[in-house]
Amino acid sequence: MGIGEQGGTCSVHAETKKRDQTYVMSGHHCHQSYELFYVHQGACRFLIADGFFDLRAGDFILIPPLFLHYTRYMFGPCTRTVVMFDRRDVTGEVMRAMPQAEQLFSAAAVFRAPQSGRGRLEACLEQMEAEERVDDGCSGPLRRFKLQELLLLCARSCDFLPGRPNDLRTTDSHVLKAARYISDNYMQPLTTEDVAGAVGFSPSYLSRRFRSSAGIGLHEYIVFVRLQHAARELLETADSITTIALRCGFSDSNYFKDSFKKKFGVTPRDYRKL
Repeated sequence: MGIGEQGGTCSVHAETKKRDQTYVMSGHHCHQSYELFYVHQGACRFLIADGFFDLRAGDFILIPPLFLHYTRYMFGPCTRTVVMFDRRDVTGEVMRAMPQAEQLFSAAAVFRAPQSGRGRLEACLEQMEAEERVDDGCSGPLRRFKLQELLLLCARSCDFLPGRPNDLRTTDSHVLKAARYISDNYMQPLTTEDVAGAVGFSPSYLSRRFRSSAGIGLHEYIVFVRLQHAARELLETADSITTIALRCGFSDSNYFKDSFKKKFGVTPRDYRKL
């Protein structure tokens, strides 16, 4: 479907949870739909695509479908709301009101609500979630209606932050330097020793520090970045799966296919058909 086309059942769902350091995700994952993530209180760290960054109270992040991501609640208690929706749930009129809509809905985007506007935004989220507990023919349309209101309020009042996520507010400069090195060199035969040498630490120390900060190991992050770039190339090029695997740093196409299916839930061939 094109921008803002309607049809089918409502796929808008909202859920608010309070997390803390004891909550550990099993690994990075992706969804078939959009995820709009909002922080009410506290802070959390996001790992997405080829970067990671911190979200604090008043911050949104919009994650497109099939973008690998991982969340750590390492700063103490954090209350967040997650809204899941499909592109067809957003009307064409609302899409036209969003700043740089095509770019906004095709890459991970961060935007920040001003203190003065958070009350109305959070009330909208609360009302959307309340409709999850109502089982009638009005609940779905009301959740979709509230999604339009939420996005329009964001378009009116939020500060849409420029740049890649890993250009934003991450505090551990050495881990960020390692992440950027991986992002710039993922297509090469990259090892943990190469990354550690670029940062100036021993491989064992950097691996421990990276896991503590990002939530996954250094080698796992290298694979994470390669898979995300490979997924993009599968959709944007007609090159063979083996060619893409090699270009994204995988020396074994079978290992690539197994890793891809484990993280995306489908084979590279089937992913192209989505």
